[in-house]
Amino acid sequence: MVRQDELSDIDLSIRFKHGIHTILLFVDPTSSFVDIADELLGILRERYPKGLTGSTASSEKTQPPSDPEQVEFAIPKSATDLSQGWTPLDVGKKVTPVSQGIKNNDIVAFAFRPDDEDEDYEVEFEVDYPRFDDDEE
Repeated sequence: MVRQDELSDIDLSIRFKHGIHTILLFVDPTSSFVDIADELLGILRERYPKGLTGSTASSEKTQPPSDPEQVEFAIPKSATDLSQGWTPLDVGKKVTPVSQGIKNNDIVAFAFRPDDEDEDYEVEFEVDYPRFDDDEE
């Protein structure tokens, strides 16, 4: 984890989103996504020991896996309209944010691949984001 006293000018701030949660991490742009996933899982286990909430409409919780290789990442199809969905990233052990074109303050969704599924399993990136409903005017 990049700590405040360890921040450098090249570190990226990335907003990782899952369900109703947004986790802001400062990451070395040359760190592998496996290392980033490991750091993210540590933070999630510490901050949300009962699991992550998927949406405001449900109280169902998702437990983070112990293996960082079960964490999948995606970028928004449209940076200005998250409702358009997510493009999964193919992140191997050596893939970095820089190699995927991720920049400072970008949003990256994350989801967990179940233990019993192989790498071809398509995870669903569930991100709950604030919206203005016309009915509430």
